[in-house]
Amino acid sequence: MASQCSLGNLPVELFLDGIFPLLPVADLVHLGSTNQFFNSLANDEAYWHRRIQEDYNFSGSDTARKTGWKFLYKRLSHPQVYVWGEKSQSRLGLIDTPKTSVRDGVPYPVRLDIPGVRIVSLVAGGMSFHAIDSRGDVYVWGVLNGETFALRSDGFAEPGQKADTPMKLSLPTKFRSLSCGRLHTTGLDASSQVWTFTSWGRPFRLESSLVDRSSPETTPIQVESGWSFSTILTQSGDVLVYWPFGGRMKSVIDRKDEDFNGITDATQHAAAKARVSEDSPHIIPCHWWVLQGADPVRLPPIPAHDLPELGRTGLSPEELDVETKLVKIAGIDNCVIGLTNKGHLLRYDRLSGEETYQQGQWEYLPYYSDIAKLQEHAVYQAVDGDDTPQLTPPDTMHINHISGSFQTFFAYSTGPSSVVLMGKATDDSPETTMPTVIPELQDRAVISVVLGDYHYGALTGTGQLLTWGAFSKGALGLGDPTRIAVGEPGGYTDDDQLRNSVNSRFGIMRPPPDVRVPTEVRFDHGQRRKREKYCFGAAALGWHTGALVIDLDPDEDGDDEDGDGGPMPGAFPADDRLGNDNPQPEPVPGMVHILPHGLGRGFGAFRVGFAGRGINRGGAARGRGI
Repeated sequence: MASQCSLGNLPVELFLDGIFPLLPVADLVHLGSTNQFFNSLANDEAYWHRRIQEDYNFSGSDTARKTGWKFLYKRLSHPQVYVWGEKSQSRLGLIDTPKTSVRDGVPYPVRLDIPGVRIVSLVAGGMSFHAIDSRGDVYVWGVLNGETFALRSDGFAEPGQKADTPMKLSLPTKFRSLSCGRLHTTGLDASSQVWTFTSWGRPFRLESSLVDRSSPETTPIQVESGWSFSTILTQSGDVLVYWPFGGRMKSVIDRKDEDFNGITDATQHAAAKARVSEDSPHIIPCHWWVLQGADPVRLPPIPAHDLPELGRTGLSPEELDVETKLVKIAGIDNCVIGLTNKGHLLRYDRLSGEETYQQGQWEYLPYYSDIAKLQEHAVYQAVDGDDTPQLTPPDTMHINHISGSFQTFFAYSTGPSSVVLMGKATDDSPETTMPTVIPELQDRAVISVVLGDYHYGALTGTGQLLTWGAFSKGALGLGDPTRIAVGEPGGYTDDDQLRNSVNSRFGIMRPPPDVRVPTEVRFDHGQRRKREKYCFGAAALGWHTGALVIDLDPDEDGDDEDGDGGPMPGAFPADDRLGNDNPQPEPVPGMVHILPHGLGRGFGAFRVGFAGRGINRGGAARGRGI
């Protein structure tokens, strides 16, 4: 008997990789309402991850997010930027700051308006913020290097030049990711080329045979800024390091600056200074250049064959059978933290300069990698005759994300039984280096941890931002300490401490005590009622913090009428089930698809099909005509 012809009998990959990318989102939603098979395909996480990258330049690679891509896609038409903490050097980008008891800071999130721009990535520098929008353009505010001085007439070729409000960098390419050290920024553009900013007006693109993208060994997939160095991870798992402020590279940069500063033609001299024009006061005209003749150094390979096979990771036999290699890196002070695809955490220190890096080596950190080792931690042990430990150890653990800054790093797994481990840069033996386990962060589905000098933030998969640590001029974002009930996180311990710490004229003279328990930040300060908001990105460094937020009540009180960024590409219908009959708008004019189809190995958009997709094909729940 001949088999019945049906759309549902076509290969799943034909829909996900061939047909769905061509459909307006509203049509895709309608198709998903016809039967169980198409409903399953229309909610495929990998498909929506790829589409959100292509339409919004949002990869989520700076977090451990694995799900929720369709939820985010539907709501990314109006992301909001919030900033708080220390306000010196215009680092918050706010023209007016709220009047609070904190003289030199903002103690709760304040929305930063960037008209007509849809920000999808936010990172913090030592005295600045950097942001990438859905088109791949870069915006900055604050000062890249507040330790130097610059006159307004000097232009943004000077690292000490200040941007009082968000300014767009005029660059010849679109960007996928940025990472900030204390006084510099490293970027990866849409073509996987590496850029470095030691000033906003004279960034340079690194040209070297080590990053020429001709092979997996020379194709960058991640860049990270350590405290004073930059590091590159390639597709093959190799790690490259360079120092913009020292050694051969500094010599090349200094010579180039001398050449630019010595230009005698008035027009060319002004261009080399990257002076802002009166016609475009919010654009920095970058005088970019190509750095050659100072290759980064390649660190030795990790000791893959000496690493133990980790038990109870939850990985499949196929995942365990592949080559062990680095898939994530994090830069801290003179040290790189590396994470393998199988959950091993390693560190490489002695990275103070070209003269010392060869003295370092990759060292395996067992207590951050092996669940059997971690269970020796005191937090999982019964104490004082109590049979119940403070925490129940997880059944499985696969560390799949890391982050770090200055002398602190975090390693964490994802899912409802997530593990979050905190470590410090130390000379102690890696065999005895035990992590700090904060009980309140365990099993919270943490997908990202950001770090300031003395404060921290953890982003959860449910859209909460939890902060803890030092007050740092309001960087925790929990509110004005004088208005927080005594005894509550972010406030003073008791009334006496409050009275003795606050001056009626000058405000807070002594900060409130550190917050020990991670506490949720709210984004509705000063609004008439509580609003449900979903945080999908966070950034911190120094004494300041920022966040990217979606308002889940966008039609209430007219708060979403500013038209930021225009309509979303593809535009979801108002009702997921029904859609509407109006023609759907095309992607925003000028928008580029930053990550094209089939980009290949090492990029999050690459699809690997599996037999489980379409498992319901042939079932009874078919719509008419299918």
